[in-house]
Amino acid sequence: MTLQQLKYVIEAANRGSMNEAAKRLFISQPSLSSAIKDLEEELQIVIFERTNKGISLSVEGAEFLGYARQVIEQAELLESHYLGAKPSPQHFSVSTQHYAFAVNAFVNLVREYGQQEYEFALRETKTFEIIEDVKSMRSEIGILYLNEFNSKVIHKLLKSASLEFNSLFTAKPHIFISIHNPLAKQSIVTIDQLHHYPYLSFEQGEYNSFHFSEEILSTLSHPKSIRVNDRATLFNLLIGLNGYTISTGVLSSDLNGNDIIPVPLDCDETIKVGWICHKNIALSKLALAYVEALKQATAY
Repeated sequence: MTLQQLKYVIEAANRGSMNEAAKRLFISQPSLSSAIKDLEEELQIVIFERTNKGISLSVEGAEFLGYARQVIEQAELLESHYLGAKPSPQHFSVSTQHYAFAVNAFVNLVREYGQQEYEFALRETKTFEIIEDVKSMRSEIGILYLNEFNSKVIHKLLKSASLEFNSLFTAKPHIFISIHNPLAKQSIVTIDQLHHYPYLSFEQGEYNSFHFSEEILSTLSHPKSIRVNDRATLFNLLIGLNGYTISTGVLSSDLNGNDIIPVPLDCDETIKVGWICHKNIALSKLALAYVEALKQATAY
C-alpha cells in the first residue's frame, strides 16, 4: 500500500468516476483502475463497487476512505513542514436540508480554512439523498431533522448505512412568512388560521414519503399547496403569494434579509435538528471545523 494509491482512491471517490479521476490525476484510466484493483487485492477488500453506471463506495470502502484521508492529511503536513511542499487542494462536502444556518456555517468554514486552492461542496438536497450522500462518502456530513413521526424510519435507514445522528438543537415549530402577511403581527399562529394561505414545501422526488418531508405535520391536507426545489424560490413565493412554510424558526437576516420572519406555531411538536456521519470513522479536520461552525451558528 502506497501514499499514491491512497491519493488515487480519494480522487476516485471525490469524482465518482474513474475517468474523471484519471483526468485530474493526469494518468490513464486503465492505470488508475489497475492501481486501485491492486490495493483491493492486497487488503482483501472491495473499495469500489463497479457497475455500468460507474463506481460507488462499498461499506468497507467508505470506512477505508476515512482512514486514507487522515493518512494523506498527515503526510502532507510532514511534507509541508520539512520540505516546504505546497499543500494539495482541500476537499470537503456537506449535504443538508434547506437551512440558512448550514450555509452560515459553511461560509465561516471557507473564510477560516479556505486556502488558495480548495474544492468544497454544499448540497441543499432531498432527505433521502442526504443519507445516501453520507453513506457513500460523497459528503462527510449530512444535516437533517428528527421528530416523533419520522424518527423510526430515519433511524432505521441510518442504522442500515452505519451512520449516526448527532443532535445540534431542539426547536419548537415556527412558520416562515412575509412581514406583509396579515399573520405577521401575531405572537403565535394556529393551524386553523393558516387554512387560506398557500402552503410551501420542498419536493422530495421519488422518495416523496411523508417520513422524508422537510416540514413537520406533513400528513395534514392543504387546500393550497406548492412544492419547490430550492430555498430562494420558496422565499420568493412566501413574499409574492403570502404563503407560509413550517420550520425551526432559525433564520439569518444576513442571508435572507428582513422581509421574512418566523412566527411560533401553536402545536405540541418538537424538531430535533442534527448532523449525521459514519460510525467509527474519524472526521477530517475540515469536517470537525464545520461541526464547530454549526454549533456556533445555532447557539441562539
